[in-house]
Amino acid sequence: MALEDYERPSVTTDLVVFSVREGKLNALLIKRGVVPFKGGWALPGGFVNIDESIDEAAKRELQEETGVKDIFLEQLYTWGEVDRDPRGRVITVSYFALVKDNEVELKASTDAAEVKWFDVNKLPKLAFDHDKILKYAIQRLRWKFEYTTMAISLLPKKFSISQLKNLYEVVFEREFDKRNFYKKILSLDILDEKGMQENVAFRPAKLYSLKKGAESRVVAMV
Repeated sequence: MALEDYERPSVTTDLVVFSVREGKLNALLIKRGVVPFKGGWALPGGFVNIDESIDEAAKRELQEETGVKDIFLEQLYTWGEVDRDPRGRVITVSYFALVKDNEVELKASTDAAEVKWFDVNKLPKLAFDHDKILKYAIQRLRWKFEYTTMAISLLPKKFSISQLKNLYEVVFEREFDKRNFYKKILSLDILDEKGMQENVAFRPAKLYSLKKGAESRVVAMV
C-alpha cells in the first residue's frame, strides 16, 4: 500500500515543567483559551508542524504558551490511547524539565488565557489525559533524584547538605534521617568543600559544590 492509503494521526507535544517554590514541588499549567476544555487547566503543549522536529515543537509551544524558553527538556514518554483527545486521533510526546523558580518569567500567549504554578498536591482538574502524564512525570523525577545529581541543579552554587536534604524531602514527600542522609551523600565523593556559611545567626554549616564531572555520573543518591 502507498503512504497516502494510510490515515494519519496528528502529533502533539505536552510539557511538564517542575520547580520548587516555597518549599513545595510545583508544576506549570496553562488555562486553555480555546476548545476543547476551554477555561480548563492543562499542561503546556500543542501540535507539531509538518516542517519541524518534535523537540523543536516542544520548545516552541512552551515559549508560545508560557513565555518560558532556553531550558533543557528531556523526553518523557509517548501517549497514544485512541480516545485521549476528543478532536480525533492524536498521539502526544511528553517532555519534562526541572527549573529554578527565579530562572523563568511567565507570560501567557497564543491559545493560553493564563499561566500559573500549582502545588502538585493541589492541582485543579486537568484536560485530556494530563493528570496521567503529570503523575508519571513526578515518578520519573523521583527516579532521577535517586540515581543522578539532578537535584543539585536547583541549589545555589555553594550549598549545605541540609539544603540538599530539604529538597529531597520536598520531592519525595517524606523525611530522611539526618545522620544517614549526610553519611550517604558524603560517601558518594561527588562534592567539594567550599568553606562555611557566613553572616548567619545560627551555627554555620559547611558549604559544598558539585565536583567537576559529577553531574554526568550515575550514583545511588538515596
